[in-house]
Amino acid sequence: MKRSEFIRNGLLTAGAITAGIATKEAVAAEKQNFALTDKVFNMDYAPHQGMFGNHAGKNFLDQIQFMYDRGFRSIEDNGYLNRPVEEQEKIGSLLAKLGMRMGVFVVDGGDNWKTSLTTGKKEFKDKFVQTCKLSVEAAKRCNAKWLTVVPGFYERNLPYGNQFANVIDAMRAGAEIFEPHGLVMVIETLSDTPELFLQKTNETYAVCKAVQSPSCKILYDIYHMQRTEGDLIKTMDRCWDEIAYIQIGDNPGRKEPTTGEINYKHIFKHLYQKGYKGVMGMEHGNAKPGKDGELALISAYRSVDDFM
Repeated sequence: MKRSEFIRNGLLTAGAITAGIATKEAVAAEKQNFALTDKVFNMDYAPHQGMFGNHAGKNFLDQIQFMYDRGFRSIEDNGYLNRPVEEQEKIGSLLAKLGMRMGVFVVDGGDNWKTSLTTGKKEFKDKFVQTCKLSVEAAKRCNAKWLTVVPGFYERNLPYGNQFANVIDAMRAGAEIFEPHGLVMVIETLSDTPELFLQKTNETYAVCKAVQSPSCKILYDIYHMQRTEGDLIKTMDRCWDEIAYIQIGDNPGRKEPTTGEINYKHIFKHLYQKGYKGVMGMEHGNAKPGKDGELALISAYRSVDDFM
């Protein structure tokens, strides 16, 4: 090769590399701007504590402000019931100031899966009723509407029908407490272990139909239901009249949308077209660590929320 050609080719290669680096930097900058926009999302996604701790710091109130600034209009806080009253009031005040909604918190009486309502034991039901009453007061402090309930484990010493009846009895007791206050107890069907009594959406649907209360509905967690039954859209449509709350998580991995196999953009468009106006709880972890992971999470939600 001639010296002039060698130099020319070298310059072209260097230029291509430089252009490639510049393009990557431009794409990264575009993604960051996409994540940091303050545009309100089409659907009401609700992050939880710690999801944006690298940007906002450890203080939950600062994290809520960061969520608002990024276009989110709700939060979730599963452990809210066990926070000090003063902290509950501060959270409620900030949400009211920002015009944000509180999503679910758990009606947690302490080890509530093991104190299973399937057993029919009086002490377990009494504990559940007591926790429901405490939850009413806590809900008032943050203007919450939805509260998560898990009936508990399958009881191998009782026939299925007896357990089903015991769960219905307990859910009716809870609904009687919540209904006068306009609160909605949402029953979550989980995939964490096959020992849990409720495994499929149709089972939870049957419980709600039996209780017959506007305060007893379904929490449909898309991640869990992808693992146990699939056929997500058809299942939601079949049980739609009893679904009051939805949670999100991709599978496998239980991270943000676009990290797994679930077509969340299609699902969100379907929910939007059905007229769903409720909270969409971000019940998952971050796929990547640090600030970059937090920006990637927001960008993922921007991409799947772009269905208009």
